[in-house]
Amino acid sequence: MEGKGAYNRSSSVQAVGSLPAVALIERAARAMALPPAPELVVIADYGSSEGHNSLVPMAAAIRALREHVGKERAIFVFHTDLPGNDFTGLFQTLANDPDNYLRNDPAAFAAAVGRSYFQQILPASSVTLGWSAWAVQWLSLVPSAIPDQVQIAYSHDAVARSAFAEQASEDWRTFLAMRSCELRPGARLVVLTMAIDDNGDFGYRPVVAALYDTLTDMVDRGLIRKEEFQRMVIPTVGRTRAQFMEPFTKGGCFEDLSIEDFELFHGEDRIWTQFEASGDAHAFGAQWAVFCRASVFPTLAASLDGAPCEARSAKFMDELETGVAARLAAVPVRMTITLAQMMLIKATSSARKSAR
Repeated sequence: MEGKGAYNRSSSVQAVGSLPAVALIERAARAMALPPAPELVVIADYGSSEGHNSLVPMAAAIRALREHVGKERAIFVFHTDLPGNDFTGLFQTLANDPDNYLRNDPAAFAAAVGRSYFQQILPASSVTLGWSAWAVQWLSLVPSAIPDQVQIAYSHDAVARSAFAEQASEDWRTFLAMRSCELRPGARLVVLTMAIDDNGDFGYRPVVAALYDTLTDMVDRGLIRKEEFQRMVIPTVGRTRAQFMEPFTKGGCFEDLSIEDFELFHGEDRIWTQFEASGDAHAFGAQWAVFCRASVFPTLAASLDGAPCEARSAKFMDELETGVAARLAAVPVRMTITLAQMMLIKATSSARKSAR
């Protein structure tokens, strides 16, 4: 991640895409049997980044929980992300953002944990309510080079596609198993992530094409080496409905988790809506380019030769942003943004007994 607040400033696509799932986390908060006082009420935010896009869902969840626990009972929010995350940006957001959920709730508390969600992050049976948005599309590792692309969704290489599908399946199961360890019996987890719709569409095709064409041009101009380009991979996947459901096919349950609500949908392209109103193609291209810069450019820059060099990485990302913006501005088009949202519930001891 580029850090220094870049993701907060440039993630409007993610912010708008998360809004439908906010109603889901409110419903989850109202539906649960909460732990008796003085046990802690804990919300876990898995994949928080710099925190701005977590403020609305966390505030919504806390408001819904307050209907049950009152104003004085403590609610703890744990924001989690990888150790390399910009946690300084996260804490600055929690301190200074006007939408900060701590501002008007003296009994709400926040902390952060730097650990991968492919591990157990919080104590067993401690989490009351979980939230993860725009995170689980990221794989735990790059399973294969992609000879003809940087995004596996648009590769025609069968070996690479198979490797990514296998890793995506393993990672989804691991994510679910780790969350089941942390969730209390009866707790719920809301997940929103990139997906593939029932017609096989991952979305973002013009963005991916602009990105790949710009990288190819940068090789031709000598700005990056061919070997560097060949190493560049965006390790994200969109899963299909069947792939999300696969762990639950035997008896509808996996690691004591079951899916209570699931929806595939197309998110709103707010950038296109703004373009329709303004006719500003330059702004259209620029906004999609900064979306790419915040979300995937640092991952691509990690494939540059030699020790990490901030100056070369910054120049690489500047050139890439300029090229992507120009290509998208030349032919503005509405983007397909394929998303999945779901609510999972962890079985109680009585539910487990009745299932036997």
